[in-house]
Amino acid sequence: MVSMRSLGVVLRGAQQPRVEHVASFESSTGREAVELAAMAGVVADPWQEHVIHRALGEKADGRWSSFEVGVEVPRQNGKGGVLEIRELAGLFLLGEELILHSAHEFATAEQALERMSEIIEGCPDLSRRVRTIKRSHGQEGVYLKSGQQLRYKTRTKGGGRGFSADCVILDEAMILPEAFVGALMPVLSARPNPQLWYTGSAVDMQHMEHGIVFARLRERALKGEDPAMSYFGWSPPFDSPEDLPEDAAADPDVWAVANPALGIRIPLEHIEKEHRSMDPRTFAVERLGVGAWPSGDGSVSVIDMQAWADLAVDVSSQIVGSVCVALDVTPDRSHAAVGVAGQRSDGLHQIEVVDHRRGTGWVVERLVEIQSRQPVIAVVVDAAGPAGSLISDLEAAGVLVTTVSAKEHAQACGRLYDGVAQQTFRHLGQSELNAAVKGAAKRPLGDAWAWSRKSSGVDISPLVACTLALWGSADGSFVGGFEWD
Repeated sequence: MVSMRSLGVVLRGAQQPRVEHVASFESSTGREAVELAAMAGVVADPWQEHVIHRALGEKADGRWSSFEVGVEVPRQNGKGGVLEIRELAGLFLLGEELILHSAHEFATAEQALERMSEIIEGCPDLSRRVRTIKRSHGQEGVYLKSGQQLRYKTRTKGGGRGFSADCVILDEAMILPEAFVGALMPVLSARPNPQLWYTGSAVDMQHMEHGIVFARLRERALKGEDPAMSYFGWSPPFDSPEDLPEDAAADPDVWAVANPALGIRIPLEHIEKEHRSMDPRTFAVERLGVGAWPSGDGSVSVIDMQAWADLAVDVSSQIVGSVCVALDVTPDRSHAAVGVAGQRSDGLHQIEVVDHRRGTGWVVERLVEIQSRQPVIAVVVDAAGPAGSLISDLEAAGVLVTTVSAKEHAQACGRLYDGVAQQTFRHLGQSELNAAVKGAAKRPLGDAWAWSRKSSGVDISPLVACTLALWGSADGSFVGGFEWD
């Protein structure tokens, strides 16, 4: 590649997104929205105008061609300006009765409100239409004399219950719990022409537990089959931070592909400093938008599936002697799983799913049965997880329970992960365990990580149970601080 910078050309960020899917439209309100914002002092960059024009495309009947709009761009490029243009249009051009602006953190929502306040108060033509701007907790927003509102909210499970909104903005969409979105969708159902916006930067599932919603939206855009959504994404063509070569990470032309505001609001020299200062993964995700995106079904390839398959070479093998048993329950308590681990005759450890059923009513009886039939060194339970509520019932039934701390849970996940890479244990190739491994996501836990029950696209209780069982049996004599004779 011949560098534009080497040719003496002033480097500017790409104004066209690399990932783009646009719903077909007959006309657009985008031009009027951009002009209105400019009157208030918000002058759109070409890339912002590109997004607004297409996102506000209309069908022949005047309704939005895009029910959903996604904007994926690295930080500090100006996605906030896109939202300001959209919200100003909703209030002062489109007559939308209620716009909800949601952010992951209160500080982000508060900052967006302050910026909008400055814009409106600095434009007499707009400010005279405002009744009040509220900053009190729970009431944050812009209230017009007409009764229209722009409200700022942080994420809660209740979402916007009790509201009926024309436009919902989901900022920081890379951190977006599914429960919030599920509670939010009915907010739009009663409006004649609703629109839902997702804006954020790339998802890195190593550090972002709630990235699956944004990832699914992006995957739909890549497939290009949804007629009612538009998506705009800036990033170079690499599938993960690990796939990004160092020479590409250091190339200003690659920086330009990912950052439309380069040379406009982001100086080249600043990105040079970031490249020197940040670790390679952080730079890849935060500045270049190269994410570790989960697939739509939640699979994030945490475990190398070929290496996992190689551990099932002898599916008729058996555990010899005592076993460690572990229990896990899904967050919605729809399923529970019991896993065991122990040593085989060749000295290798083996993990198995011994039961996996709906609900939790069967669990205590089943564990009592297991404990009565074979030597059990302990039953391991994550007390902070959904299975923790069963501990008292298990102990009352005579089941010896060992709880794990967060640190120990992370150690268990690390032990299983390393065991796959080093081929130091075996499994039986059970379908429910294979599916859990394929679809499991992880969440940060201090400096380590653990399996994420919430972000995984499948039931991972078999995997969690087997992970804890392997941890408990690994040393042969140690479980929860006691010796087994």
